[in-house]
Amino acid sequence: MLYNTLRQYEYIVAVADTGSLTGAASLLNVSQPSLSVAITRVEAQLGQPVFLRRKGSSVNITPYGHGVIEGARALLQQAEEIERGPAKAPPFVIGFFEDIAPWYLAPALEKMHFQFPTMHFKAREGRFSDLADDLSEGRVDLAISYDVGFEGRFDRRVVQTIAPVAFLSRDHPLASRSSLELAELTTHPVLLFDEDLSEHFVRGLFDKLRLSPTIKQRVRSLELMRSLAAHGAGVGISYARPPCDVSYDGKPLVTVPISTAEAAADISLIWSALRNPEPRFSEILDALSQL
Repeated sequence: MLYNTLRQYEYIVAVADTGSLTGAASLLNVSQPSLSVAITRVEAQLGQPVFLRRKGSSVNITPYGHGVIEGARALLQQAEEIERGPAKAPPFVIGFFEDIAPWYLAPALEKMHFQFPTMHFKAREGRFSDLADDLSEGRVDLAISYDVGFEGRFDRRVVQTIAPVAFLSRDHPLASRSSLELAELTTHPVLLFDEDLSEHFVRGLFDKLRLSPTIKQRVRSLELMRSLAAHGAGVGISYARPPCDVSYDGKPLVTVPISTAEAAADISLIWSALRNPEPRFSEILDALSQL
């Protein structure tokens, strides 16, 4: 807890600069008795004298007081900088949901640097809950993500609606299909992402359709899901679709779109409804909407 105010520290610095209570009182436009009382209170709180004061003579700074005055100057300067605002605008931070960052992060930054050359942009990856916290607490200005888990005071703009896909081994009974319904997957073990909000979203979708899938395994990464699916460990369900049909370990797999209408999900630009928009915020929204 702070017991001394910035104004009181301002008094101390003024006395140090002018060398007297009279000069400091005139500089600050306060009465000398009020100034003297304020300094006495500060010294009482600190437990040591900052000045040696003798009636009718200038004040002397104690050895302890020199350290206090140095700290007070730095504190006042920092407070002034906070009120004045940063001399250089902070970077505009764009957050990306981890699974779609490989598709959007690099093109987004490239577009931003080209279209807004005087601004500084940074990127940040995270899961659903991470991005929601980052937006709420000001670490991220804008997020590109599936609209999952962003409850409360958030605004959004849909940029794309996509359907999920199923990852299957080459010899899976459903591998020859051009599209699949979610209901067709309930007789096969499925692989889901091991993240509360992601799994909650997919399980909620199954519940909505009154389907009861068998969860074979939960995974943390898209490529692990694809690898397990390629080896016949289950059917992976994902909204991210890499352009190749080979897993990281070189095993071929098949990617089949899921055509169930209710399974479609939005990729959105999401931001806190409480943030103070940048002057060019709407232009940034428009530019990112074109990705």
